[in-house]
Amino acid sequence: MNLFSVPPETQYDLNFRVAGVPVRVHPLFWVIALLIGGSGGLQYTLVLVFAFFISILVHELGHSLMMRRYGQDSFIILHGMGGLAVPVASHGFGGRRSVARTLMEQIYISLAGPFAGFLLAAIVCGIVFVLGGTVGTGTVLGFIPVPEAYLASAPPLVNSLIGILLWINVFWGLINLMPVFPLDGGQVARSLFIMGDPYDGVRKSLILSVATGALVAVGGLMFFNSIFMALLFGFLGFQSYQQLSGAGRY
Repeated sequence: MNLFSVPPETQYDLNFRVAGVPVRVHPLFWVIALLIGGSGGLQYTLVLVFAFFISILVHELGHSLMMRRYGQDSFIILHGMGGLAVPVASHGFGGRRSVARTLMEQIYISLAGPFAGFLLAAIVCGIVFVLGGTVGTGTVLGFIPVPEAYLASAPPLVNSLIGILLWINVFWGLINLMPVFPLDGGQVARSLFIMGDPYDGVRKSLILSVATGALVAVGGLMFFNSIFMALLFGFLGFQSYQQLSGAGRY
């Protein structure tokens, strides 16, 4: 089972393009987003769904545009577990050939997603600052930096939108850089290990993925009371363990 595989097309998919990149939104994306925000009232839920949609789209667009930089077309899928930027040639669309990428290029592509989110957060803070709002920096658990921005003259829902956008794009952007495969940080770690040890790099990256997945799962439950974080990273760590033990393929 792979939580990050391409879901099949449905008649309820939303299809459009951004910067020339095809985007498909699977209906489960909206379902999961609604479930996440469903306890905060209708208006807050709609704000959260909008912020979630924009943030994931920008993240995947970062990957896609960096792929284009290296000659690889792609399309974006937003699905129940987030999103994917999928190389076009891997699915045979248009009959294009696959584009061989160096490990360093793959690292840049992996990092482009989280850093696109960081850029979005910086733009949000810049807009708040220009409009006369308050911009500062807080911390999570005393050491994870998260920007804070507030418009005193704005309605509460606007400030909720600002806060959610910053939280998703900074905090979850940093979480996504954890060296757990197949998250972006795990992709980067794997490439770095292979660069340092072409013969045993994948195994070393999987060991790190198992250990980090377990630690983040426990930390998410203990410090954030997040069952979602615990289940997600526990499952990802278990997947890496399966691959490490030969039960899976890598």
